[in-house]
Parts: sequence; structure tokens; C-alpha cells
Amino acid sequence: MLNPIQVLCSDITSLSLEPEPFASYTEADIISTVEFNHTGELLATGDKGGRVVIFQREPECKTEPFSQGEYNVYSTFQSHEPEFDYLKSLEIEEKINKIRWLPQQNAAHFLLSTNDKTIKLWKVSERDKRPEGYNLKDEEGRMKDLSTVTSLQVPVLKPMDLMVEVSPRRVFANAHTYHVNSISVNSDHETYMSADDLRINLWHLGITDRSFNIVDIKPVNMEDLTEVITAAEFHPHHCNLFVYSSSKGTLRLCDMRESALCDKHSKLFEEPEDPSNRSFFSEIISSVSDVKFSHSGRYLLTRDYLTAKVWDLNMENKPLEIYQVHDYLRSKLCSLYENDCIFDKFECAWNGSDSVIMTGAYNNFFRMFDRNTKRDVTLEASRESSKPRAVLKPRRVCQGGKRRKDDISVDSLDFTKKILHTAWHPTENIIAIAATNNLYIFQDKLNQEMHG
Repeated sequence: MLNPIQVLCSDITSLSLEPEPFASYTEADIISTVEFNHTGELLATGDKGGRVVIFQREPECKTEPFSQGEYNVYSTFQSHEPEFDYLKSLEIEEKINKIRWLPQQNAAHFLLSTNDKTIKLWKVSERDKRPEGYNLKDEEGRMKDLSTVTSLQVPVLKPMDLMVEVSPRRVFANAHTYHVNSISVNSDHETYMSADDLRINLWHLGITDRSFNIVDIKPVNMEDLTEVITAAEFHPHHCNLFVYSSSKGTLRLCDMRESALCDKHSKLFEEPEDPSNRSFFSEIISSVSDVKFSHSGRYLLTRDYLTAKVWDLNMENKPLEIYQVHDYLRSKLCSLYENDCIFDKFECAWNGSDSVIMTGAYNNFFRMFDRNTKRDVTLEASRESSKPRAVLKPRRVCQGGKRRKDDISVDSLDFTKKILHTAWHPTENIIAIAATNNLYIFQDKLNQEMHG
């Protein structure tokens, strides 16, 4: 029986990528977030230009057994525009920081997208019929002269080419002084939260003019500021629980049943620092860049600069598992500090059964760790590996000493090519990898073997 990592190594095939090979791109084209919806049939990306692109999975074709899994562009729309805050003389970027899908309630899909300040709720719906035969309007939609209307007819719906309509339903603005880094939809499907550097707000999806502040870590005197909020997420099943991570490497689990303002956490997850490893960079590299609840709700996955950690909600004093993402960079922290790479915020993801975790690295590498077998693999999202049906070869980075034929030296890694944003299909082994302006979608050919 093949284990998940072996299948992923040998049988990932590239399904689609954007845009054309070697096309030049601008800063606005850089992908800044990737998110599957709850069924995995839709995949949304946001970019630095404020655009959202939604991909839809093609249904299986009887004559072409490999056609299922192809994701094609479904809709593209401008979510945010650049703004200017005249009171603070600050430009507000249009870059999409996060996208979150709402669970589907009817034929339409809804998603939340946010830039640094404003969260928007979008409705995505299909139309394949149009009404004809109005009594008071002509074919162009202009009002008729009422004196010419001598008889009444019943309007009818006529078939038309499928149209995907995207419309803004709500705009949640003016609630964040600092930059929004996270949004998370609650399991009650009625509320969601948004987090910035110092505060977390709770919103009702139907109310835009007020939100409740549930966490506020802003000190009275800003000179006393020692940490900021880096990410926040609701528990997948318990609507009263949420977690937020900090730049000091801690996680705080909060229970909204205890008090309206959750400044006092229920649980604090923190690993004591080893004094022998203390360095100038310790605090920077311990900052948590992402936190994700497992689908079961039992575990937390976090990512800091060099490691990914799995925490058990029932054990606060140390992580259950620690995975070295790119330990070979430990000796390079000085140059990574000088080129600002040390502040890069890598995200992390669980597979559908919580048995494999995935996170990005440099040189367009991404890492997968099998929690059961403790095997791990480094894969590369590149044009060479993305030809249709191409098989991804595992990559190795060496730190000097003996080099094998295909090994890559640490000194030749390209730090401008970084995989910050990744997403895993909720039930199948399909992954989406954002590499600068390219979206890579990989799927194992033995998809059915990967469950479990």
C-alpha cells in the first residue's frame, strides 16, 4: 500500500497554470491568497492588484478519464481599489490579504475578501435565462410610451448563454485602525471575525455598521508594545472558541462564553525557549505567521520562519510535533535579515484527513510532512514540472560536503521565488500553490489511494 507521501512524490500531475510561459508580469499580478470552497469545486485567488479570480473544477468526462480535476477560470472581478486615507495621509493598498468562502446555502456562492482595511461580501451566481416580453419596457429596457400599450402579454424566460454574475452584497468598513491580517467565518454561519495587528472584531454577516471588539492587546502607551496579533481562526465545530497567534510565538485559545472581551485567554500555548539557542534572530524567527485548526478541531498547525508545529488542544506546554521546513537556512539568518526575507509570512495547510501537512519555502519549493510515517518531501512548483501530466520529482538541498547529482546547494537557492500561499482541497489530494504570479494546481493520479 502506498503511503500519501510516496503517492504525492511519484504521481502529482500538473493540471493548469496561469499565465502563459515567460509572460512578463507586474506587481499587481502577484497572487496574495488562495482558498478552496467547502466542496473543493471552486478555488479563489486574490492578487496585489485587488482582483479575485475564481476557478471551477470541470465535471468528469466519460470519454476522457483524466479530464476531471481540471480547474478553469469561472469568473474574474475587481474586489478592491486603491484608496487614500486623508486624515492620516496614508495610501490603502488594494491587495487582497485573505479570501474566505461561506458554506453554500443555495444555488449562489458567497465569499468574503479583505484588503488592509475593508472587508467585502460577494455573491457569485449563474444566469442562463433572460426575461422577454415586458409590457412597459422595450427590448433595450427603455420605458415605452404608455399610450402605445394596447394589450397585455405575459413575460417569458428565454434560454441564453451562461453568465456568471458577481455582485457586492455587504461592505464592512471603518472598524480597523491597523492592517487586517485574518478573516474567519464562524461555524454558526452567521458571524465572522476579522483580526488586525492589535484587535479582533466580531461581525454579523448581515450587519455592516457595527462590530464587537473581542480582543484588544493595544497598550495604553504604544511605547510599551511588545507583540502583535499575526493570525486568528475560529474553531471548525465550536462557535464559541477561537485562536490567535502572536509575534512572540504564542497561541491563545479564547472562549467567548467566558466574557465579552476575550483579553484573558482560556489556554496559552507556548514552548519554553532553549537558552542555548538564543540569538539576535530568536524573536523574529519564533513569530507565528499562520495558524490553522485541523478539520477534526483537535489540533492546531502553526508556521514560524523555520518550522511547522502541530499542537494538541489538550497540551499547552509544548508542541506535539515539530517539523523542520528549511533548517539549512539557520546559518543564513544574517543575510536573510539584511534582504528582509526573514520577515516573510509563510502559510500552512492540512490535508482532508489531517494526516499530512503542507507549507511553502524558497526557490519555489514546498514541503509536505506525513504525520503518521514521519516521512517528508520537498517538491518544486516550476515550469519544468508543470507540463500537463508531468510527474513531480522530489528535490534535495545540501549544505556542503558530498553532493548528489540532483542536489541543490543552499547558496544557489533563489530567495525571490517563494511559496507563501498554499491550499489543500477539503477532501481530495488536489493542492493549489501560488508562486509569484503563477497558480499551480497539482493532483495525484491515484487520487482514490490517497484517502486516509
